[in-house]
Amino acid sequence: MSTNAGTGTSVAERLPAVGTVHLVYPHGERISAPDSIGRELGRRLERRYAVRYYDWDVPGVIEPERGDVLLGHPHPNRRTIFRQSVRQPGWRRRLMLAPFNHSDLQQVAFEDGVVPHCDRFLTITGPYWFRTLPGSRCSHWLPRMTHVDLAVDRADYQPLKTNFAPVGSRRILYIGSSVWFKNTPYLSEIADLLPGTEFGWIGGGPLSIRGFTPLGVLDFATPEGTSAVAQHDIMLTVGTADANPTTILEAMAWGLIPVCTPQSGYERTPSVPNVPLGDARAAADVVRRLLEAPESELLAMQAANWKLLDEHYNWDRFAAQAIDAIEATDSQPLGHESLRRRAGFLYSSWTAPYGRFGRLFARGRRRLRRRWAAMRHARP
Repeated sequence: MSTNAGTGTSVAERLPAVGTVHLVYPHGERISAPDSIGRELGRRLERRYAVRYYDWDVPGVIEPERGDVLLGHPHPNRRTIFRQSVRQPGWRRRLMLAPFNHSDLQQVAFEDGVVPHCDRFLTITGPYWFRTLPGSRCSHWLPRMTHVDLAVDRADYQPLKTNFAPVGSRRILYIGSSVWFKNTPYLSEIADLLPGTEFGWIGGGPLSIRGFTPLGVLDFATPEGTSAVAQHDIMLTVGTADANPTTILEAMAWGLIPVCTPQSGYERTPSVPNVPLGDARAAADVVRRLLEAPESELLAMQAANWKLLDEHYNWDRFAAQAIDAIEATDSQPLGHESLRRRAGFLYSSWTAPYGRFGRLFARGRRRLRRRWAAMRHARP
């Protein structure tokens, strides 16, 4: 605990008691993230504090009263409520809570102007991203970052697999969007190397996924959604810069065996096998081994995943980390950020899809891709 040298009083003695927690996060009734995050966290905070809820994308500013805490997710639009409110004086604590990866700066670059105003950044991310953070372009944020693992409520994701299909009949499922960082063309490369295997896709997005049967965007709280999931045995995701996809935890709860790249956040967990990026043949070998494994091996992996959900990836643990940050008194100095790094963040924020020049750069990239495809097609 830090102490004021002039008065001899500690920071904790000078801070008021926690008043209202202003929670800026999606908090609707859908059982999937991000709504589940705001809703489940808020329910647990209400056991200790007065809580007020806000959507992350609305404009406005909160004027804090004595002891109030700001906790939430910044939006790329600087006029939205968290980004306007975090600059207001009078907060007891300013806490940022958001997904994070350090590979694709376009996803997080705008936060370089937000983190300095926060006492702590509760970083929703997988072990891979936090382990490799010290050598990344975001390392100057590290002193204020706390790794927070996502969670699911197992009551919302009841087990759907009491047994696995026999060898030769097992099916693979991808759940998610086809946006760039999900790396869906790589899914098609892997599928090409596993002929005779059925692949399904629940989700949508700007691209189709060759080799995967589209099942549409489904609500997993409905019989239609759970029925579609139950027809599969393995869930495969191969993101290049995916912070901490809840689909992996959902698959674990349903009883499917999740398989992912380390860049999907999860690594070094035997019951969540990893596949490498950029080597479709090696990735297909990992998946093939599961397709051909005895059912007893898959059931053991399933049981290990359920234990992980009970003991680690649960909302009580998630909320406890947020409460620790609310009750804390520290705010560590940020690391050094060079002018070159700062310029990189600025460029990435401007050229990101949400940035001031994002649409212009996106049109330019599309033109280049079309010209390159035409040139390749025209080659003899």
